[in-house]
Amino acid sequence: MVDPLLSDEPARVAALERLGVLDTAVEQPFEKIVTLVRTVLAVPIATVTLVDRDRQWFKAKRGFDADQTPRSVSFCTHTIQQREPLIVEDADRDPRFARSPLVQGPPYVKSYAGIPLRTPEGYNVGSLCAMDTRPRRFSPADIAILSNFASIVCDELELRLVAQVDQLTGALTRRGFVEQAEREIARARRNGRFGTLVMIDLDHFKSVNDTHGHAAGDQVLRTISEIISATLRPSDVFGRLGGEEFAVLLPETTGDDAQFVIERLRQAIAAYPITINGSANIHITASFGLAYFTSATTSFESWLKQADAMLYEAKAAGRNCMRVAEYH
Repeated sequence: MVDPLLSDEPARVAALERLGVLDTAVEQPFEKIVTLVRTVLAVPIATVTLVDRDRQWFKAKRGFDADQTPRSVSFCTHTIQQREPLIVEDADRDPRFARSPLVQGPPYVKSYAGIPLRTPEGYNVGSLCAMDTRPRRFSPADIAILSNFASIVCDELELRLVAQVDQLTGALTRRGFVEQAEREIARARRNGRFGTLVMIDLDHFKSVNDTHGHAAGDQVLRTISEIISATLRPSDVFGRLGGEEFAVLLPETTGDDAQFVIERLRQAIAAYPITINGSANIHITASFGLAYFTSATTSFESWLKQADAMLYEAKAAGRNCMRVAEYH
């Protein structure tokens, strides 16, 4: 029977992107898994590989120097096209891989075992791989061990996704937002199209908690988050950095276009009556600090610092307004 999920490449890539893991920093759970795979299976190379549209990117690796390679030369692009493990005992004798630069050149892969990494929806987003620099047979016990480790990788991918979402508001957590922002920075540097970082702070929020109670404050945070999510575009990134402070990333959007998006958001927040304690309606406003990412921006931290400085200026100017960092 044909499995339609194996041939739905747009949906598979969307499932991978929802995980928010591409181009993220080193994380110990995945590092431990590839170390264990290399030790237990006695292979020189082990990777947690995620297969993007045109590349394979390594979330964790041992015995392999590159961070990514073209998908066209990869073993894993074949692994994700099936449900069962992909086993290659002698790559030099396999017409699919014999001419691959990964076989003929570093790291000189001669045998390969890959287990598809499957999301709960059923999409193969990558593979857990064990590779050797000599032909070898992977025993059923080897495959069983590798499959168990692959299940752990899938669990970790889901756990890190849960940890990225703020349970009160549904926005990304600070960790989740920073990871998404760093991914956008990497993407912007690849394609030369930069974006805008926006810091948002709810005005006089403390008085809401003091006057109406913390349950009312939580209701305000949820409602404002719903307004922000509804106003932004699908490509925009929205996170809660802490307390009543939020952040928005507008990919590939700067200048007047970015200011238009944020002015529309400012007006939407200010105009919306929020019902609290079942009866009282209150209006909340917000202040906004904008900073454009440019080729001169050195890091996410420096970008965030610029946006935060503009947020401070917006508050000093009377709140319920935006301020934009100037670039010379």
